[in-house]
Amino acid sequence: MAESTLTRRRSDNPQQETWHIYCGDVRVGTIGERAGVPIHADQWSWSCGFYPGLHPGQHQSGIAESFEAAREAFEAAWSDLQPTIPDTAFAEWRHDCDWRADMAAERSQGEKLDSEIRSTLMRCVCGTTFDSWKPSESYPHRAHITAAQAANETRR
Repeated sequence: MAESTLTRRRSDNPQQETWHIYCGDVRVGTIGERAGVPIHADQWSWSCGFYPGLHPGQHQSGIAESFEAAREAFEAAWSDLQPTIPDTAFAEWRHDCDWRADMAAERSQGEKLDSEIRSTLMRCVCGTTFDSWKPSESYPHRAHITAAQAANETRR
């Protein structure tokens, strides 16, 4: 695997100290303060792994009493995980990241995504296809559909 240098970047959440860990441009994990835990509990958590690219069972995580302990545990987990990661996993993560950026750009421009464009065409029991959002097309078929629904109810 060509990529090996880890870097960390502070998240933009001022309420909680969290660091995102990167290998090149791929976010491979997180080290951060735990929220809502009692003061006597370990205050830091870490997670190692990324998706898409790796299987959920490959991800590792844990808790630690300090940032340094969490960082050391993360680095140990990464050292174990890194040799098993195929280069294609990083490419898969990048492809997904690019796709999400494209979708966000389309949405910010007011465009509907392919998944949001639903057909309003229906097929009547008489065999005619019509646009259910156009009253002039749908009204003539209401009687057919209602009759078919009534016939189905009496069969039950």
